[in-house]
Amino acid sequence: MHIVTFPGLNLSFEVSKIAFTIFGISVYKYAVCIVLGIVLALVLSKIAKQKFDIEYNDVLVCTVLGIIFGTIGARLYYVMFNLSYYSQNVSEIFDFRNGGLAIYGGLIFGAIAILVYCKIRKINVLNLFDYVVPYVAIAQCIGRLGNFFNVEAYGAETTSILRMGIRTVEGYMEVHPVFFYELVATLIIFIILKLLQNHRKFEGQIFALYCLLYSGIRFFLEGIRADSLMLFNFRASQVLSLVIFVCSIVYIVIKTKKDSKAENK
Repeated sequence: MHIVTFPGLNLSFEVSKIAFTIFGISVYKYAVCIVLGIVLALVLSKIAKQKFDIEYNDVLVCTVLGIIFGTIGARLYYVMFNLSYYSQNVSEIFDFRNGGLAIYGGLIFGAIAILVYCKIRKINVLNLFDYVVPYVAIAQCIGRLGNFFNVEAYGAETTSILRMGIRTVEGYMEVHPVFFYELVATLIIFIILKLLQNHRKFEGQIFALYCLLYSGIRFFLEGIRADSLMLFNFRASQVLSLVIFVCSIVYIVIKTKKDSKAENK
């Protein structure tokens, strides 16, 4: 049990990692939040009905593939950047219950699995991504609550009104609740993409906008995180965010110009 406070808002919470226990096995709130996010995403995508000639059954299959390979990828990404620890604690590599999942690893591995499926099924992958990425954003939003219960994904010390008070091995600290910033950001991204989904100008536009918005936000948030995964002297997620951000802009500019030329013919 942890006590987490928000002094600037005069709020205090008793936080426990465990949601419930079944047959002697503890189920963590982190996992519950991830499952709730996935369920909400599936429900909302079902309500939206068929878009861009994508069948909902294909969405379900891709969701399963995304969960399986995304989880593997998220863990591998995290472990890869913490090899010094996990090489000495090999058994903990397979312990997912305490967190340790990197969202970029999950997105990359999940996307690769879906690309392969679309290739086999001859599905337009850009149409599929345009259909599902708003719901990926809302799933991320709900999943970020798991970081709160694990008391992780926080940032540097601050005096901001939104500061979060926690106790660590170093003592009491008041820090940026980075997980909360990303929770709000992904909710806003979801709303923006849903509003634009029925007005896309070219294939891949909604997906590219998701990549642009999320990578841009993640770049800045990663700069204040206290637990960033490092690539030499650089924050790994910042490097990857910058690459994705630039590629997204290039894709949008090229497709917009092509679309404009086609209209003028």
